[in-house]
Amino acid sequence: MPTQPVTMIEAPAAAPVAAPVTAPAPAPQPGPGGSDFARLSRRIAAAGLLDRRPGYYAARAGLVLAAFLGGWYALFALGDTWWQLGLAAGMSVVFTQIGLLSHDLAHRQVFGRRLPSEIGGRIAANLLMGMSYGWWVNKHTRHHANPNHETRDPDVAPDLVVWSQRQARQASGLARFIGRRQAFLFFPLLLLEGLNLSFNSFRALRGPAVKRPLLEGTLLVVHFAAYFGLVFAALPVGKAVAFLAVHQALLGLHLGCVFAPNHKGMLMVTPEMRLDFLRRQVLTSRNVRGNAFLDAVMGGLNYQVEHHLFPSMPTPALGRAARITREFCAEKGIPYYEVGLLRSYREILTHLHRTGEPIRSGG
Repeated sequence: MPTQPVTMIEAPAAAPVAAPVTAPAPAPQPGPGGSDFARLSRRIAAAGLLDRRPGYYAARAGLVLAAFLGGWYALFALGDTWWQLGLAAGMSVVFTQIGLLSHDLAHRQVFGRRLPSEIGGRIAANLLMGMSYGWWVNKHTRHHANPNHETRDPDVAPDLVVWSQRQARQASGLARFIGRRQAFLFFPLLLLEGLNLSFNSFRALRGPAVKRPLLEGTLLVVHFAAYFGLVFAALPVGKAVAFLAVHQALLGLHLGCVFAPNHKGMLMVTPEMRLDFLRRQVLTSRNVRGNAFLDAVMGGLNYQVEHHLFPSMPTPALGRAARITREFCAEKGIPYYEVGLLRSYREILTHLHRTGEPIRSGG
């Protein structure tokens, strides 16, 4: 049994602990039966949880595509009315679901082979959503390899928000200004995340992260030409601008609310820490308790611990995998962190307020 998950996104480096937990102990040495992760992997594989679920993904993709096409039909059917802002809010949910489907394609949860995964990913991300698949995969791969690592995880880079007090002490410019009040500004900043994704997608076309820049750039141009063209064809200028503003703002907020609970507010990893793969992934991830509705809204990412341990595991298998992983971690004395959704947001804001303290105190 391999000691790392079989997926397009690979995993090793170093990392630690969950929200209210103390500093981790050094990683144990592998015994005769292999590493702890190898033992857990055998249990997961024996339960059939890594098997493909083509029926599930066919149904999910069909529903998302139907909602996407239905939304654009409704745009013209509703006509010149301010009720269109409600449709804009609904379409932000649909676009988020497209983004989550792109995420699963990137992890080869849908197809086992690279080529169909990339074709599907570029159609979903670039053409339907307006986000560069290649840029996002490059960033997300680095995140999976080093979750919450202060210097290696791009998701906790101190661009606008500081995620550790060490980052706060080194912050300058806009990050230092925002860092003073970042707990209060966090959710308002998420309203800009949709625009940020679009901006970075086009900017990345000139960098090494995107391996097919001409193809991805063309798909992005087609997306935005159709996106703006349809909205302005269906609505007067004022309502069209309002539709776009509501759609983009709520898209960013929804995406942020789905992805933020996964790691934000958990213990940050420093270069001095050394942990094995299992502990690095478990201790930096937070699961969110919920139900079938929350599973659907979050695309299964509320089972973040299991997703990080087995990135290619199909979404519907994550709930059962969580029970097995929770039991295994209890056997090994590994902290396994799981909270409700609202508490996860409260912990994020508390963490942000605490990490901004050095800036407020002049440190």
